[in-house]
Amino acid sequence: MNRKDLDPTSSPREAFGALLRSSREAIGWTQEDLAEAMGYSDSYISAVETGRKSTSRDFVRAADKALGTGQTLELMWVGMRHKGFLEGFPEHAAQEARASEIRIFEPNLIPGLFQTKAYASAREAASVQRGSSTQDQADERVRFLVARQRLLKRAEPPLIRAVIDESGLRRSIGGAATMRAQLDHLVEMMARPNVIFQVAPFGLAEQVPFRAVVTLLTFADRSVVGYTESAEQGYVVRDDRTVRMWERAYDRLQVEALATPATLELIHKVRKEL
Repeated sequence: MNRKDLDPTSSPREAFGALLRSSREAIGWTQEDLAEAMGYSDSYISAVETGRKSTSRDFVRAADKALGTGQTLELMWVGMRHKGFLEGFPEHAAQEARASEIRIFEPNLIPGLFQTKAYASAREAASVQRGSSTQDQADERVRFLVARQRLLKRAEPPLIRAVIDESGLRRSIGGAATMRAQLDHLVEMMARPNVIFQVAPFGLAEQVPFRAVVTLLTFADRSVVGYTESAEQGYVVRDDRTVRMWERAYDRLQVEALATPATLELIHKVRKEL
């Protein structure tokens, strides 16, 4: 059987097809097995996997159900169809949904998985006011964020390690009331056994190794994929050398950031100042 090599970076269709194929092969199924489970032809499965056909929401929901992938495929499909997302981000969100461990560094904001809806909505309202988004795009991004956060409610949620710059705590998004609620939510999240949340204080200065968002996703097979963003685009990073370098830098950052008690103390201090 001829097998087309897929390049997830070449187009959104191939990125989706590559995820569908890897999800199918992870449970040892053939295209015929998936076709039978979903009620589609194996030729249609092949066409979607190789990026020759786009598909429908009904298809991706049926695939998620058949493969046991939660909303992984649907998240990517939704992100691909809406222009309000950075290129590369929908693929990252889909990968995030199947990760067993998530390591996050955020230089300016509360990370998306920890954001309240009010905090996220305030950010999106500002983008509409600036004219950089339409209201429909802003609303879609908030809905997408809420969908992403469902992975936190799984029976076996991923281990999440997050380090944010102190400025992310002190930047009052949405006003004092919204920010107080956001900080309260952070404290609640930190009480979960699968969450390790730390702050990189201003005192670390130039020792903070990253200047942009960096995420490292570890999967069940222990493979790791990175993600970062510029102002214009998101980048899924598979290069082993780069990913390993990020891992080493992240490990050191975790050691140098505030421990949990000191992080909680700083959160309570900032909240009181509000």
